[in-house]
Amino acid sequence: MHGDRVLFLDGEALVIDKPAGLPVDPPRDGSLSLENHLDSLKFGFRRWPVPVHRLDRDTSGCLLLSRNPKAHARFQQAFERGAVEKRYLAVLAGVPDGEEGVIDLSLGKVSTREAGWRIVADPARKAARTAWQVIARQDGRALVEFRPTTGRTHQIRVHAATGLGLPVVGDPVYGAGEAGGMLLHAAALTVPRDGKEPIRAEAPLPDRFGAWPR
Repeated sequence: MHGDRVLFLDGEALVIDKPAGLPVDPPRDGSLSLENHLDSLKFGFRRWPVPVHRLDRDTSGCLLLSRNPKAHARFQQAFERGAVEKRYLAVLAGVPDGEEGVIDLSLGKVSTREAGWRIVADPARKAARTAWQVIARQDGRALVEFRPTTGRTHQIRVHAATGLGLPVVGDPVYGAGEAGGMLLHAAALTVPRDGKEPIRAEAPLPDRFGAWPR
């Protein structure tokens, strides 16, 4: 992985701009994953960095990796207590009603032999909360900022499709997948640290999103 993908680096943390299409965990089919790039991300350390959280295969943007086990434990705790600020940008297949709001919609996993697994709204399952704001409108679609305060699997994708009634463009599971891929991007990440400056990283909007008025 090229050095221009590195957004933040110090003795305990590394943030990369993960490209869309690259899974964090090795797929069952044996195709390439982040693991195949970890040796090039050691930057003088003996051990490989370790992902602290996950991004979907088709989601690009800020991914935090730890560079030692103690830091890894601290970063995981920050995620678990909701102290990490995450900002996503997505193009939706339509324009939401209103300018901004909060989606409070509990999520759960369902699975069938025919269709595999997916995440659905389920009031009896895990609480999930996402703030959203329209950034721009163009050609019947909207560029929307999402700030999740919980970290559920597929949270933004389901909150967009079910909570707003507008799936992320290109979403192959909750929308109508498109050749250009899914337009969901982890644009910024801030991780607080005791006694140190926070980890702050921003990933530029990828070319696949096209040009948007800002």
